[in-house]
Amino acid sequence: MGASGGGDPLDAKRGEAQLAQRIDPTREKLTTEQLHFMRQMQLAQWQKALPQRRTRNIVTGLGIGALALAIYGYTFYSISQERFLDELEEEAKAARARAQARASGS
Repeated sequence: MGASGGGDPLDAKRGEAQLAQRIDPTREKLTTEQLHFMRQMQLAQWQKALPQRRTRNIVTGLGIGALALAIYGYTFYSISQERFLDELEEEAKAARARAQARASGS
C-alpha cells in the first residue's frame, strides 16, 4: 500500500480499497484544506446517522414514559388495594365483635 494520503486508492494486488486511517489532528500537522475536508466528512457522517439516532431517542423516550406511567398506575392500584384491605379488616373486626357479643349474651 502507498503512503498515507497518497498513492493508488485501490490495492493493485487484491483489488480492494484502502481503509481510512484514524489520525489525531492535534499531533499531525494538517493543512486547512485537510481540516476542512475532515469537518465536511464528520458533518456528513453525523447527518447520515441523525435519523437513526432520532428514532432511537423517540423509542427510548416512549419506553421511559411508559415505565413511569406503569409505576404511577401500579402505585394507585396498590393504594386502592390497601384501602380495600383496611375496610375488609374493619368489617372482620366488627363481625368478630358481634359474634363475641352474641356468644357472651346467650
